Amino acid sequence: MEPKLVLLDLDGTLHERGKAVPGAAGAVVKLRRAGHTVRVFTNTDSQAEATLVARIRRSGIPVALGEVFTPVVAAKRILPPDARVLVLADRAVRDDLATHARLAGPAEATHVVIGDCRQSLSYQGLDAAFRAVRAGAELLAFQHGPYFRAADGDHLDTGAIVAAIEFAAGKTARILGKPSPDFLRLAARDTPGALWVVGDDRTTDILMANEAGATAVQVRTGKYTDQAQSDDLPQPTHTIDSVADLPALLALG
Repeated sequence: MEPKLVLLDLDGTLHERGKAVPGAAGAVVKLRRAGHTVRVFTNTDSQAEATLVARIRRSGIPVALGEVFTPVVAAKRILPPDARVLVLADRAVRDDLATHARLAGPAEATHVVIGDCRQSLSYQGLDAAFRAVRAGAELLAFQHGPYFRAADGDHLDTGAIVAAIEFAAGKTARILGKPSPDFLRLAARDTPGALWVVGDDRTTDILMANEAGATAVQVRTGKYTDQAQSDDLPQPTHTIDSVADLPALLALG
């Protein structure tokens, strides 16, 4: 069997409502034992890379630094060395980005980066981001998801905040996370093997896989039920009950 590069979505695929999907950790182990390269790619934009890796490992899923790709990782790769960045995100992410770019106010910002800001969102922050973008700063969004699922229910996601700035400033954000093809290239860089993308969301995971010519696998966890009746959304190559069934699917092809 030819080794594959398998990109696994996190929330809704490996995790659901804050807990590991049953069989997820075992599936990752089986895939690696079969010779496949496994990486996690996620639109999680509320945590620094090392913190997220530690959280995933605590759930029993074996991953290491460099194997988890987030929009925060993408931002650190694409921001130029002389960037002056206004960051609309919570402190952990601001501190992480501050190690790679100089933080700035609206009058001098060359880039505005918007991420998860549940703990720090204010009208003043929104107004500062709006002013900087209208003055010419490039608008970068970690992701454009309208909502996310947590243990206590569904919540507004980063895309709702980005949409407010886009509407007010009359500008369109550059998306750093899924379904950006640049994000997929980052996660798959320098790794041989046919590419398989596994996720629960047809508007991001499956869309990105199809546009890249990858094998798209949708799991019947996470957002699957919300999208099951939407015939106009991108269609996967395969559909399985959960990520626990992935090793058996790859063994067939």
